[in-house]
Amino acid sequence: MVSKSQTIIVTGAAGFIGAAVAEALMSRGHPVIGIDSMNDYYPVALKEARRDRVMERFGNLFTFLRLDFSDMAALDVALEPHRFDAIVHLGAQPGVRYSLENPQAYVASNLAGHVNMLEIARARQVGHMVYASSSSVYGGNEKLPFAVEDRADHPVSLYAATKKADELMSETYAHLFRIPLTGLRFFTVYGPWGRPDMAMWKFTERMLTGRPIDVYNHGEMHRDFTYIDDIVGGVLACLDRPPADDGQQKAGGSVKPHALYNIGNHRSEHLMRLIEVLEEACGVKAELNFLPMQPGDVTTTYADIEALTRDTGYVPSTPIEVGVPRFVDWYRGYAGIR
Repeated sequence: MVSKSQTIIVTGAAGFIGAAVAEALMSRGHPVIGIDSMNDYYPVALKEARRDRVMERFGNLFTFLRLDFSDMAALDVALEPHRFDAIVHLGAQPGVRYSLENPQAYVASNLAGHVNMLEIARARQVGHMVYASSSSVYGGNEKLPFAVEDRADHPVSLYAATKKADELMSETYAHLFRIPLTGLRFFTVYGPWGRPDMAMWKFTERMLTGRPIDVYNHGEMHRDFTYIDDIVGGVLACLDRPPADDGQQKAGGSVKPHALYNIGNHRSEHLMRLIEVLEEACGVKAELNFLPMQPGDVTTTYADIEALTRDTGYVPSTPIEVGVPRFVDWYRGYAGIR
């Protein structure tokens, strides 16, 4: 386990997963340096609320730097006075559909920004960097569940392509500079303090305000919905276990100190089942607006988590029947809807 005295950088610290990971690390006693640009991809007020909540809970353990990590000069200047031992790089430009509209945002954050964090890890000789990849790298793969050993060469969105590129660049840095790196392919994360661009939030918001919900591919979609607490547990378990530079093959196939894992719930839920659970939690019947498949989207995600379970003991424990009502309860409070 990473010792309590070690300081850890968390990028995307005002984001959904980043704020939750920062909280969990500080609950273990780690000082955290949080980095976030606070961009307006979705309402900044939500990011500020997450950040403020973390600051109020942990005070002096939390140092927050508002900066864009795709700006290497600004990153160097901001981090110069700080000492840190590990990095959890969760910051990125998310979203499949938005990558069709604003590709440059993905190039800056997910490509240049990822290289910048690798460079920081190299210059400071950090003990481990855990970084966010995505289940979207599997593209239109038809073999289910998705395993880290599967080919991932045919992305169907620019977002997916940038995440695959992050994995390839990380492999190069692990080879050249022997930096221990762990990439996590996240599968549809949800829960309190989630993201308003995700289906869970959109459906809940519309159902509670009496508006129809848009259901793509006429409802024939499956997703491996993974609750935030399970995700955080998996991230910390990986952080505690940097891949060894021993020439042995790691999860994902590398013989360098670089591991790749799926981090999901290992349950692929039919979208219409999710809507049923939401209806029960919200106490309303959803009005459905069936639509065709969206460009860049995939019909099914399903995580094979065997490698992560084998190497870290990761066992997700929150089905949607438990996690969805928790999200709805939180959302009612956050939006002031009772």
